[in-house]
Amino acid sequence: MLLGICLALICGLLISLTRAANGQVGMSLGAFKASYWNHIVGFAFLTLLLVLSSGFVWEQAAQAPWYVYLGGVLGTFFVAINSYVIPRLGVTKTALLVISGQMLVSVLISNYNGSFVTLSMQLVGVGLILLGVYWGQKYRQPT
Repeated sequence: MLLGICLALICGLLISLTRAANGQVGMSLGAFKASYWNHIVGFAFLTLLLVLSSGFVWEQAAQAPWYVYLGGVLGTFFVAINSYVIPRLGVTKTALLVISGQMLVSVLISNYNGSFVTLSMQLVGVGLILLGVYWGQKYRQPT
């Protein structure tokens, strides 16, 4: 479990770094071009890793239902929207709002799957994050 916690924290660090980098690319190229280049570079890197490790099997990919691959399409919008929003809101505020959106969808998915025991606490958590973003914006120091 400790390994999972550490890897999740590393993932969070990497997400923040990539958001900041994509925000910079988005400022110079535009949001969709930033998303394009993000995915082209990522595709090239993953292709190299798979070729070197011989880890890709077409038959396994074909067994999954088609709709599970829509994550790639959604990912392009995620990167494009982040590239547009980060220069305007900043990394921290954007991250908090993204996490709030993730929590809301997680609550809906959990309820759909029948595990709605903690629904009220999850909604309170989302509300507190949004309240923190609001207060941070309302009471921020002028620069």
